[in-house]
Amino acid sequence: MLSTPAEMDNPTTQAIVQAMDMQDLVIVGGGLNGPALALAAAQAGLRVTIVDRLPAAARADAGFDGRSYALALSSKRLLGAIGIWKDVAAQAQPISKVIASDGRPGEGASPLLLDLDAAEVEEGPFGYMLEDRFLRPALLTALAADDRITQLAEADVIGQSVESGHARVHLANGDSITASLIVGADGRRSGTAERAGIGRMGWEYGQTALVCAVNHARPHEGIAHQFFMPAGPLAILPLPGNRASIVWSERTAKAEELAKGDDAAFLSALRPAFGDFLGEISLAGARWSYPLNLTMAKSTVADRVALIGDAAQGVHPIAGQGLNQGLRDVGTLAQVLADARRRGEDIGSPLVLERYRAWRSFDRAALALATDTFNRLFSNDNPLLRLGRDLGMAAVTAAPGLRRRFMREAAGLTGDVPRLLQGQPA
Repeated sequence: MLSTPAEMDNPTTQAIVQAMDMQDLVIVGGGLNGPALALAAAQAGLRVTIVDRLPAAARADAGFDGRSYALALSSKRLLGAIGIWKDVAAQAQPISKVIASDGRPGEGASPLLLDLDAAEVEEGPFGYMLEDRFLRPALLTALAADDRITQLAEADVIGQSVESGHARVHLANGDSITASLIVGADGRRSGTAERAGIGRMGWEYGQTALVCAVNHARPHEGIAHQFFMPAGPLAILPLPGNRASIVWSERTAKAEELAKGDDAAFLSALRPAFGDFLGEISLAGARWSYPLNLTMAKSTVADRVALIGDAAQGVHPIAGQGLNQGLRDVGTLAQVLADARRRGEDIGSPLVLERYRAWRSFDRAALALATDTFNRLFSNDNPLLRLGRDLGMAAVTAAPGLRRRFMREAAGLTGDVPRLLQGQPA
């Protein structure tokens, strides 16, 4: 069900709003993680309202977000479990190998590199590349088809409150939604977290990610490349056909200059960093840019509030784990809530939310530390650091046990994996 402020005057919409007063979850934020959680929770029998300030048509537009996502194998399994993967599988590109190396523009990659082959992991590919323009519309279509989920588009949340046994979200049009739990899926500047009194910590990296897709003359063979340049990493990630997704982290001043320039100037700057191993390249669509920072909520829970995705933690894209960690939040929270409901517990109670916080706390701290350390270690041209990191990557490549462990970590197959990320219902 979908409502906009312009529809609020008719009796049908008023009835929908009134019916929402007895929801299990109200999810603030309709990006990717919010819809994924809504679908998972609805499958577990929970009643869900999802609120977003943008029109649904704008979020479904192919030009809304130019990013592509490196989905870990566990994330693919979650999308399968909530019924999405079958709708996007044809547009997904399996990742057969990952190669990471030091480099300088115009000089090529260091011979000391990290080389990970998915053939060594029994489960199959590490993961899959999938463009936002396919994933986002598939999620929105699934939301619209599920009568346990109410969607409110073009709805601004201006407040939230906790009352006896429930929480309430207040909208700019004067309506409110009552639920057992509010979930903030509203990004790095989460209003849900701020209204709940949850502080944040983090810092800017002085880098901006330039994102685009390119055509190239030679086949990529499903290989993902990560070149560690002095100003920041350059990821060349395989897409279906002879195309690749580019995530090029540059110092912000240089990135802003490149973003403002025309396509010819951008390609002229990209080619020395990209190299010629895939032959001639050309742009395959528009370009986008995203400032890079680390931002962590000091807690992922508060009184009848839980945070997921970037609202809980936004990291550097150096390891391609942002969406994967968000989906891990989704899988964990969905399982905690489903199990609590089966036991007859109040899903918004402190005891239930503490299970979610504790389950995710180590993983999210480890990821923040790893991405921050990797970026600082690799985004420089110090010769001693270059030698040390090159030797370290070569050592992992040469050690079969360490190499396989690294690959299973990247695929999201280690640790206490929630049921959804194993491909099972929550």
